[in-house]
Amino acid sequence: MNVFLTKNRGLLLAYDQGLEHGPTDFNEKNVDPAFIMNLAVEGRFSGVIFQKGLAEKYYDGKVPLIVKVNGKTNLVKGEPLARQLCSVKRAAEIGAKAVGYTIFAGSAHESLMFEEFGRIQEEAHRLNMAAVTWVYPRGAAIKNDTAPEIVAYAARIGLEVGADAVKIKYPGDVESFKWAVKSAGKVKVFMSGGPKAASETDFLKQVRGALDAGATGLAVGRNVWQSSDPVRMAHALRRLVIENRSVKEALRA
Repeated sequence: MNVFLTKNRGLLLAYDQGLEHGPTDFNEKNVDPAFIMNLAVEGRFSGVIFQKGLAEKYYDGKVPLIVKVNGKTNLVKGEPLARQLCSVKRAAEIGAKAVGYTIFAGSAHESLMFEEFGRIQEEAHRLNMAAVTWVYPRGAAIKNDTAPEIVAYAARIGLEVGADAVKIKYPGDVESFKWAVKSAGKVKVFMSGGPKAASETDFLKQVRGALDAGATGLAVGRNVWQSSDPVRMAHALRRLVIENRSVKEALRA
């Protein structure tokens, strides 16, 4: 996992939303994966997250790669289930240093995803690759996926299933996230960037809170590549996450 860290912090550019959401998140520029690959380089990200097809066609080796090895669309309704669509071996062949896998904890199908991730984690470690899990509580049993106790449970799941890093949502306050980070033990905790925030300042304040709570870093997509100036936003986040600046300093061009 250290390949993605600078000064024990990591800033990951996520672009796996095309499968999960379709092209509704994209505009004329960011619909092109080549634009995202260039942004990952210009923004000096610690790593870029692609699904297999994007990695095969657009990854240029200039930024460490995480290949997302499972996924689903939002066309199928009901209890969420995301199954494997890329082997760990293929991810390594493409050049990935880690694999990513989403577990929808709380879904009626969570046991299938737990079993699959367990096998994937073992395969990744045999190849000296990190295994990162997105733990997103979803399904009829989950009423509020950012409730502090649910976020902490998600973090703990990452530890229990053997992840090297876990990507979880921010519950809205530092103290709640501190408990989530503590619950994750030795697992690196990355805040999920989530949907586009109301303003850049609002988003940076959330990230600052996650870092103050002990997060290793941020895995962000829409709040960068949906920005009116993605490179500027990337640099602001780097100042915040890697250089440990204040929100005010991070926004200073």
